[in-house]
Amino acid sequence: MCGIAGIVAHQNVNQDLYDALTVLQHRGQDAAGIVTCQGNRLHLRKDNGLARDVFTSGEMLRLKGTMGIGHVRYPTAGCTSSAEAQPFYVNSPFGLTLAHNGNLTNAEELKKQLFVDDQRHINTDSDSEVLLNIFAHELQQLRKLRLSVDDVFKAVSAVHKRCRGAYAAVVMIAGFGILGFRDPHGIRPAVFGARETDQGNEYMIASESVALDVLGFELIRDIEPGEAVFIEASGQLHTRQCAVNIEKTPCIFEFVYFARPDSILDNISVYKARLRMGEKLAEKIQRTWSDHDIDVVIPIPDTSRTSALQMANELGVKFREGFIKNRYIGRTFIMPRQQMRKKSVRQKLNPIGLEFNGKNVLLVDDSVVRGTTSQQIIQMARDAGAKKVYFASAAPPVRYPNVYGIDMPAAHELIAHGRSEEQICDEMGADRMIYQDLDDLIDAVRKGNPEIKGFDTSCFSNEYCTGDVNNAYLERIEGLRNDDAQAARNAENFIIEMSNSA
Repeated sequence: MCGIAGIVAHQNVNQDLYDALTVLQHRGQDAAGIVTCQGNRLHLRKDNGLARDVFTSGEMLRLKGTMGIGHVRYPTAGCTSSAEAQPFYVNSPFGLTLAHNGNLTNAEELKKQLFVDDQRHINTDSDSEVLLNIFAHELQQLRKLRLSVDDVFKAVSAVHKRCRGAYAAVVMIAGFGILGFRDPHGIRPAVFGARETDQGNEYMIASESVALDVLGFELIRDIEPGEAVFIEASGQLHTRQCAVNIEKTPCIFEFVYFARPDSILDNISVYKARLRMGEKLAEKIQRTWSDHDIDVVIPIPDTSRTSALQMANELGVKFREGFIKNRYIGRTFIMPRQQMRKKSVRQKLNPIGLEFNGKNVLLVDDSVVRGTTSQQIIQMARDAGAKKVYFASAAPPVRYPNVYGIDMPAAHELIAHGRSEEQICDEMGADRMIYQDLDDLIDAVRKGNPEIKGFDTSCFSNEYCTGDVNNAYLERIEGLRNDDAQAARNAENFIIEMSNSA
């Protein structure tokens, strides 16, 4: 999962892009990058780390130009090397830079095509570089000295024909404009908006509407699945549907965990969707455990707070903040290695003993993925004096890999894979486990926009909406992306980077 942003304005966009990345930082904490365009010249800064660490005052002053794109990275493909920080750049044709959120399921096939047929070299393991080179090749095939807007949309149509999987991307064409497009399923989110100024309208594309809000842009709408939005450097906006077979199935996990609650995605309020998740969970408890002895509902900060509060209200049980969060520790789920995730939980949360001592506590989290964090939190509650510890998840059991840009690639690393809910409860050390039913989760999210007929629920249901994911593919990516494999690649890249800097 990553965050993307692109702005075309009448003044320098460096500060606005930086502010957008800080707002989207929850979507990726591994690396950050910004590229701006001043006339026909590009200015790029990217590196590993948070946006606040990557962009010093001196670097910001160098990022001149009235249009630019930005990216915050969360590594799902490739590794954590700074070489894979985005945006990526190719000089031919025209000078292109790209920032991408998602994952291409046919990246290996495309790499071979690019080398053999298109005669293009891929320098990293990132599928984002593949996506950029596919777009660059299709643009080059038009054999134009000067591009038109129609040419850009034709190239996007060709990308849709070749690329499979999830992709929401922004591309900047030096001196010409900024393009945003979304895969034909709309798995990953992308929105665009406008801001009025004395010199005319300015436009912005971003992963989430909250990035538009904080910069004073008014949300126009989501980029539709298969659609492309192009903003000329002069400020002229164009949109076109560029895909033939469209089936809108946005990722439901965006609403469970990734997106900020103050965002609106696919015309659904994330905040209200999470409220409804809490209502559904409370209804399940009332239906299946009417004689419960819960004394207090305590959320695991931060993303579960909305659902937990609504649960407590529906159940008529006290809601209390039982954990204090150290906000200077990153989100444990998106940390690249299991060992790092384990270490950070105790540093991240500290219990308030008075809220646990002698009570039957219902802990509420948005989801349970690997289970490492949940196990430690349950033990923390017991150590703080809880009499009984129950655990509720606003999402169903995560049993299967996600291949569309979320770091759930290795099935054996998921605590729910191959286990019943009773076995999960025993493994986690809870007195009782309450999971959201999948149908209830879908209803909770879809109520915000009944026009959406389906969602990508693959990590819960083992049903992959792109139709090209089989057991052989899952076995291959499990071998490539499990914690041990990532650790080996990162160690190798660390040695290479140290050698290069010596």
